Amino acid sequence: MAEKSLKNGGIEKPDFLLTFCCNALDYEKYFRGIQSIIGKDVPIIGGSAIGIITNDVISYEGFSAGALIIESSRHRHHIAIAKGLNSSEKNAALKIADALPRSNDDRLLTILYDSIKKPGTSNSPPIINASSGLISGIESKFGTDVPIIGAGLLGDNTFNHTKQFCGSHVDNQSIIALLLSGDFKAYSIIMHGCTPLDGIYHKITKIDGDIIYEIDNKPIVKMIDEIYGHKEWRRERPVLLISIGVNCGERYDEPVEAHYINRLIMGILPEGNGVRIFEPDLEEGSEIQFMLRDTGEIVDSAKRNSQSLMQQIQSDGHMAVLGLYIDCGGRASAISNTAVEEASEVQNVCNKFGIPLFGFYSGVEIAPLLGKSRGLDLTGVLTVLTDG
Repeated sequence: MAEKSLKNGGIEKPDFLLTFCCNALDYEKYFRGIQSIIGKDVPIIGGSAIGIITNDVISYEGFSAGALIIESSRHRHHIAIAKGLNSSEKNAALKIADALPRSNDDRLLTILYDSIKKPGTSNSPPIINASSGLISGIESKFGTDVPIIGAGLLGDNTFNHTKQFCGSHVDNQSIIALLLSGDFKAYSIIMHGCTPLDGIYHKITKIDGDIIYEIDNKPIVKMIDEIYGHKEWRRERPVLLISIGVNCGERYDEPVEAHYINRLIMGILPEGNGVRIFEPDLEEGSEIQFMLRDTGEIVDSAKRNSQSLMQQIQSDGHMAVLGLYIDCGGRASAISNTAVEEASEVQNVCNKFGIPLFGFYSGVEIAPLLGKSRGLDLTGVLTVLTDG
């Protein structure tokens, strides 16, 4: 794979390599194999992924792996690594921020981190490293003028431990930051296709971290029972049809997809008295809506938003040179029950405009939403780099 990437790009002196593979592979052997081709002086970053997306491949079964090698005279890059994510997301993020230099032509900060703090069991959902503390820690020192995109890494849909490629070695419970600067621009757009179930706003009345117990002073488990009309959903990890939505836009406007954050429901607690969500960023008093994962809208949204982004780039007079797609593993057709892969719509648009595409399936997606970088679930984030 590494040899083919070098040949396809006509690359002689790689700046860095971005690569992901699933848990079915031996990470150490995989890393050393790539290193034997590109050399030990070239940083290798990435790690676990449920699957890979390119211009002609969508793969999340078997031994999925993919690599993107960058050689460019239009950019500078700086890579920073911080450990201790499972001890304190914010402290690890502060270390990252301290290690990143700043310049006037900084364009994009990409962060990759280990999603899994503690794997789940047959009776209990996993515990997740939170993107909210990570983002706030970086922004408190680094600032908010450079957009952040990124992902919480997963190696499979069972939420087992992950691995990370940290430049020169394989590790876990770390944050990897890639800062790109230079003569180019970065455009990004989010897409999810989740729609409000009924438009009704509810208030969280009992919550502890990432565990919601009560909504509107009623047990949330019983409320979801009523939505489904049965209790079979309680066996799902994660819950497939319903998510928790937060409207970051105007409360009484027509629902706008780009204004919503979705929180995946990881599953019911063993005691049956609450549900665990993917991020601990909600609190008592937060207003939420139950969201429906509309299979048709998931695909339509991918097509519509990808085309919209490319039209915006063309309207601004720029030429797209690379597409990076960070896609929630829950959006794959095998999980979301869509008739086709939504990522195929992103493929089609990138192929139509002749743009190299590299993507992977993740656990959490990070992207700007209404001017602030946020952790997202059940979302696809397409970022396109253009000429200056």
